[in-house]
Amino acid sequence: MWFEEDIGIDLGTASVLVFKKGKGIVLHEPSVVAIDKSTNRVIAVGEEARQMLGRTPGHIAAIRPLKEGVIADYDTTEKMLTYFVRKIMGRKLFFKPRVIVCIPTGATDVEERAVRQATLSSGARQAFIIEEPIAAALGAGINISGATGNMVVDIGGGTSDIAVLSLGGAVCNASLRIGGDKFDEAIIRFVRREYNLMIGERSAEEIKIHIGTAWVTDANRNNSMEVKGRDLLTGLPKTITMTSVEAWEALQEPVLGVIEGVKKVLEVTPPELAADIVNNGIVMTGGGSLLNGLDTILSQETNLPVHIADDAICCVARGTGKALTQMNILSRTQRGPRRVL
Repeated sequence: MWFEEDIGIDLGTASVLVFKKGKGIVLHEPSVVAIDKSTNRVIAVGEEARQMLGRTPGHIAAIRPLKEGVIADYDTTEKMLTYFVRKIMGRKLFFKPRVIVCIPTGATDVEERAVRQATLSSGARQAFIIEEPIAAALGAGINISGATGNMVVDIGGGTSDIAVLSLGGAVCNASLRIGGDKFDEAIIRFVRREYNLMIGERSAEEIKIHIGTAWVTDANRNNSMEVKGRDLLTGLPKTITMTSVEAWEALQEPVLGVIEGVKKVLEVTPPELAADIVNNGIVMTGGGSLLNGLDTILSQETNLPVHIADDAICCVARGTGKALTQMNILSRTQRGPRRVL
């Protein structure tokens, strides 16, 4: 039975999305918490806290409590979840909600228990766990209950989850510690190495969004943007111009890592399901899938059609909502499928 209070949460490394029945996505905020270190008091959560990253005085810490898709700071994650649940449900939690939360396929039992406990501590009546590729497939409108094979590649902020799904579960899968954050780190390293310029995470993310590409074409070859940072030689502020070709060079390592992960899952996919994937192609979800040209290069390397799901960023959150209306999906998607990486 579906209760009005039931909600689905995509607890991501970069952002938190919350789905509520009848209203769709009701919250989309960065996974950042600002805390006063002297009093341990939460000052800001979400977008307000993200604005503080790299700009806080000594007594304030802007923390991203999730790393590579799992909880790195339990107490801060609990405070963040409590804030978001109360923001959605109102201060009076007369009817506590049932909550379903996503985890990467590579999460350990300890990490899974931490997510479940943090969810219950935030005010949930019951906490359910679903793996990200299954939620992503549901959110993308894929029928995973049939005997047809479907391949989903969900590229989030901290992890890339790859799975071949059939009969409501994952037949084979992999969870890579590669995502949007690794793309940003690769850009930071490149700018530091080539220009002796130190830039922050937000600047790297802007480069990735505006000129980042996994596939250089005549149309995007001449794209460029100004990048501001601190010169490591003089210590003074400095501005450079970076091109999309340089961004492509910077992103080679993480992009190739995702492609290799997809190939390894395909290598262990049963022949009948592989035949289905030839027909259905690969479906990409998550914010990382929106990197310019990533679908093109993945299609080139695998010789398979690749589709980016509509509203790719929200697929996992929408999938959690669908899973709560079909509780049989949760009972059939038990953890423990064949692990690849």
